[in-house]
Amino acid sequence: MTYELTDDQVQIRDLIRRVARERVAPRADEIDRTAEYPHDMYALLKELGLFTLPFPDAYGGAGSVMSACIAVEEFGRVCYNTGYLLVVQWTPFGAILEGGTEAQKARLLPGLASGELRGALSITEAQSGSDVSGIRTTARRTEGGYVLNGSKIWCTNSHIADFILVAARTLDEEGQPLGINLFIVERNTPGLAIGNEEDKMGARGVASCPLYFDDAFIRSEDRLGPEGGQGFKVAMEALNTSRPIVAARAVGIAQGAIDHTVKFIQDRVAFGQTISNFQGVRWMIADMVTQTEAARQLVYRTASLVDAGVRGRELAPMAAMAKMFASDVAMKVATDAVQLFGAAGISNEYPINRYFRDAKVVQIIEGTNQIQRNIIADNVLGRVRKN
Repeated sequence: MTYELTDDQVQIRDLIRRVARERVAPRADEIDRTAEYPHDMYALLKELGLFTLPFPDAYGGAGSVMSACIAVEEFGRVCYNTGYLLVVQWTPFGAILEGGTEAQKARLLPGLASGELRGALSITEAQSGSDVSGIRTTARRTEGGYVLNGSKIWCTNSHIADFILVAARTLDEEGQPLGINLFIVERNTPGLAIGNEEDKMGARGVASCPLYFDDAFIRSEDRLGPEGGQGFKVAMEALNTSRPIVAARAVGIAQGAIDHTVKFIQDRVAFGQTISNFQGVRWMIADMVTQTEAARQLVYRTASLVDAGVRGRELAPMAAMAKMFASDVAMKVATDAVQLFGAAGISNEYPINRYFRDAKVVQIIEGTNQIQRNIIADNVLGRVRKN
């Protein structure tokens, strides 16, 4: 399958590139330095109507993961956190769209689409980051709903979200396991406590917090999908289709690091000439640009598969390759960029260290790159069989 950007996608790219340069870039360093939620950037995204970009026209979207990747990449070139605001809104939107009831969609999706509502997704626990099967938070069936008990970590956007999609192990009245489900938990639910914001190395503008559940009652109608785990599987497939968007964030980081580095080496003089004239430096730039373009093409190719309706086992290894390769490239490019900045690269006076820190985040979140390699290897060799 081949792809080519449509006229609409080119227009989206050009618009966001201009907005990012003129309105987002001047705020990027301050957002990172203060680690304060960028309400002004959220308002900007709301003004541009970007919260439904990957979703169907019925919700005001373009129905295109490719368009979403382009948007996140362009914002990521100047400010990782602003692109992140889109992703944390898209994740619960996609899960509800794929796994929710018509009533749940009608109640939540219009607000997410307009930006009047904010959502979050909570899966990770202290002992089961990548191992979803190890989830210990429980939702025990009771009259009219469920009672949630347990804790979560690293729930991004939870400090400001109106509701959180929480993964829990569903139990019947006798405590027998039924499977894993997602539950829609309103922010003001009694028994839910949101912990302190993590002091993160990167992605600092959108906070991540722990969650604590102490007999939090959740209505039956706030369970996402059928009881027993099928709804969770549908929601996880929705996350799989959004993985190219995560990879696009990495491409944006890499391209932004290149943009800053090229300007720096063309302005800096050493040994009587600009350092951009040194062959060793030129070769490093050539490698950085080549690696970033390779990552971009893999991400766009994967996004085109999603838009063509490819799902399941056919999509999974491509999505894993895109996320793994693009984020590894972002880390490599950002590391080389810091090296080319020299001592300035480790100074907070220059923004390049921000790209370095954000690149490391993308190698870890949304499934570590080791997990992505497992997915790829399983596709080629089959799953590891335990004796």
